[in-house]
Amino acid sequence: MKGRRTIALTPSSIQVLKEHLENQIATQKLYGRTVNDSDLVFSHDDKSPMLPDTVSQAWHRLASQAGLKGIRLHDCRHTHASLLLKQGVHPKIVQERLGHASLATTLDIYSHVVPGLQEAAAIKFDEIAAPNVNRGDIMATP
Repeated sequence: MKGRRTIALTPSSIQVLKEHLENQIATQKLYGRTVNDSDLVFSHDDKSPMLPDTVSQAWHRLASQAGLKGIRLHDCRHTHASLLLKQGVHPKIVQERLGHASLATTLDIYSHVVPGLQEAAAIKFDEIAAPNVNRGDIMATP
């Protein structure tokens, strides 16, 4: 896995992060401090770093309160990848977002998520190779 990478954030994620920053600014103002670009996104009020498990533990509490027991923060990563692939996002993009070293890793893990890839590829090829064929009757038969 690639440790550090740049990925595009969703507009909703950007909004949540902006709101989080506003809360950090308000908290630091109470202490007579300012927020700097070098400050961490997840930190204690005194700006000291949180332990890595702190976020996971907070996730576990929130998930349990929402009735989602047994769902780990890491499971969101799998859900993210699965949803992107089901929406037709190119596997190379999913690989980059996940930080997998190779596309083969991504496809090995997630190929089951997109059943019908072979059939879809055959239809796409046929649309180019035999554009005048009526596929309606062919696709309706089992």
